[in-house]
Amino acid sequence: MSGFDGGRVFVSYQGQEAPREPLEDGTGIPDQDLIEHFKQFIQSYQIGTTKDVSERRLYADDLYENRTHLHVDLKDVRAASHRLADELEERPAEVLPLFEEAAYKVLQDKLATDEQGKPAELPDVQILLYSSIPLAQSQAMSIRDLESSRVSKLVLLTGIITAASKPRHKATYLTLQCKTCRGCKRVNCKPGLGGTFMPGYCDLADRRAPGGAGAEGCGPNPFVVLPEGSTFVDQQTLKLQEKPEDVPTGELPRTVMLVADRQCCNQVTPGTRVTVTGIYSTYKGKAMDKGAVSLQQPYIRVVSVMQEAGDAHSRFKFTKEEIQSFEQFAKQDGLHDEIFARIAPNIYGSADIKKAVACLLFGGARKSLPDGTNRRGDINVLLLGDPSTAKSQFLKFVSRVAPIAVYTSGKGSSAAGLTASVVQDANSREFYLEGGAMVLADNGVVCIDEFDKMRPEDRVAIHEAMEQQTISIAKAGITTMLKSRTSVLAAANPPSGRYDDLKTAQENIDLQSTILSRFDLIFIVKDSREHDMAIARHVLDNHRLGGAAGARGRGGAVASSVGNSTGGGGDAGSGGQEAQDVEFLKRYIHYCRSQCSPRLNEDAAKRLAAFYVEIRNEARNQANASDSDTPPVPITVRQLEAVVRIAESLAKMSLQPVATLEHVNIAIELFTKSTMDAVKSGLTQAELGGEQQLGHVRRLEERVKRRLHIGAYMTTKRLLDEMVALGEPESLVLRVLLTMAAAGDVNLTRERTMVHRLR
Repeated sequence: MSGFDGGRVFVSYQGQEAPREPLEDGTGIPDQDLIEHFKQFIQSYQIGTTKDVSERRLYADDLYENRTHLHVDLKDVRAASHRLADELEERPAEVLPLFEEAAYKVLQDKLATDEQGKPAELPDVQILLYSSIPLAQSQAMSIRDLESSRVSKLVLLTGIITAASKPRHKATYLTLQCKTCRGCKRVNCKPGLGGTFMPGYCDLADRRAPGGAGAEGCGPNPFVVLPEGSTFVDQQTLKLQEKPEDVPTGELPRTVMLVADRQCCNQVTPGTRVTVTGIYSTYKGKAMDKGAVSLQQPYIRVVSVMQEAGDAHSRFKFTKEEIQSFEQFAKQDGLHDEIFARIAPNIYGSADIKKAVACLLFGGARKSLPDGTNRRGDINVLLLGDPSTAKSQFLKFVSRVAPIAVYTSGKGSSAAGLTASVVQDANSREFYLEGGAMVLADNGVVCIDEFDKMRPEDRVAIHEAMEQQTISIAKAGITTMLKSRTSVLAAANPPSGRYDDLKTAQENIDLQSTILSRFDLIFIVKDSREHDMAIARHVLDNHRLGGAAGARGRGGAVASSVGNSTGGGGDAGSGGQEAQDVEFLKRYIHYCRSQCSPRLNEDAAKRLAAFYVEIRNEARNQANASDSDTPPVPITVRQLEAVVRIAESLAKMSLQPVATLEHVNIAIELFTKSTMDAVKSGLTQAELGGEQQLGHVRRLEERVKRRLHIGAYMTTKRLLDEMVALGEPESLVLRVLLTMAAAGDVNLTRERTMVHRLR
């Protein structure tokens, strides 16, 4: 235990390797031999496995081009020498500096040869080591699988960056000067979160030992740091969290701290999906100062960070056989019907909703305009209607099939949880950003259940994310903008719990027009009684067979309208074929989104322009019929862009570069059956009170007011019975109560079972 109380900074606590003992025979490779092996690897190993020799290159060529860093695949090191790869995996903290020294010497030799003389001072070379295959010593790539046996060894992890601190300056070498004798000495600093040991006494200028006469010594703690003589590198602290799809049911996602320096600094932002290669290390946290010295906090010293979305290290890597199968699948007849049938096969009917969900999963084409602005290609869908109509099951299916998805509930989500929050670090007391659901699901789908239960101020927070696809933050001195390129699939209930045909559309769709205009497709989902027997058989098949094999065939063929849709098998287990279909669909969606970006042709654009003028006139007529200035669902230019995105997604399903008139006609039909039906839903003002009934309605209102004095409560059933006993039609009494509630005279509470007279 010696050395644990020698000063304020404890090198022993930094999770670093102790000084190495001399190697015994056969137990390892000497340092100089390692350097020579690494130099030979850089100078001779060819990158690439293509048959075309002209496409191959040496690692040395990349080094000469970059000079400050070199990306090295551990798979290539293992192909060249198993012993080198094992050394890198088992002792990365010791072997990586030797690798960097070898790269520096290779670069120095090259420049010295080229310049015919002494080269200029070169920067240090950083080896960015990554692995395109799982490590030989540990196949696991999850934070949950990190064990104590992996401490000080190389690890490979995948996850999402949820927070990033401001870069700091970490010293690699410190120049110390004695305050008394002005002597200087240079000390080395440990990498990562490691520090250095400040000498307590001066041993310079031929002074006597500290135990002698005090007048001749420099005194205790004489050294100060000279920043101008020290060497610093950038260092940043990141937080890595498990992917939502990898978290076991009922458990919280786990996080681990990352420490990135030099070239790895400022490479990623919150919400980025990454694959991290690093050294599993430990340090003594501030919260453990009063605890046992044996308790250590784990962290990862980053060796390389690779982003997953859209680059060579993407989450899905497609083989040639898969690409051929995708191309063949896209060319088959009836492709759209085949894809629609694979959407939520355990849900009976709901053909139009399945089409909309398929369009949402594939998405339209994102566009960057010459003036620097962007047009979103992601499609937003709202399901509004009765309970037990499989709205939540659609959300669960999408969260399982989409390549990137986050599922959340409206009541349990706050504005900061959906967008981004500013958090203060417990150790450094600095503020940093932590991304929410909309940031974590970048390039994916956010499923929001119980959308109507969200607080209005929280719902307003996602306005910018749904249209501009950015999240602007100006809090605690942090002003920034995060990317949130997500589709939103939301499910909501009307204010009374069920969709009421006796109410106007404005009363049933109790959401602000600002949020409604951001949804491309809005479905009114009603619990109809037309197919009760078929639905019952379908649900029982799911429970009896654990995922009926024929479910997919019946899924979209029965119902042709949204009114026929209702829910089926909750968490019925999937059969083997269905699981294969879901995995194929998931990979096919990812392939189409990454490879295809269709555009409209001239004929399709003309048809869309005529359709836009037509639906604007329909919405205006509907608003006039409802005695309102605006329709319940606003029809704006956003709805025109919505039809464009739907047509592009239909073209993307078949990997076509152009959206034709056929795609536009299908998109118009889908838009008409969803959003335009929502505009026309409910009763109009004329139906609520015509000229013939106006006098009767007013007399009935007076009768209700005489029966119910101001402030009184009465059950709706009792009031209806009393009015019917007086000869009034029950349907007319209900309409009068709804009209009085809209005017603010009465309040219908407890899902309209109680009537409260207000004025």
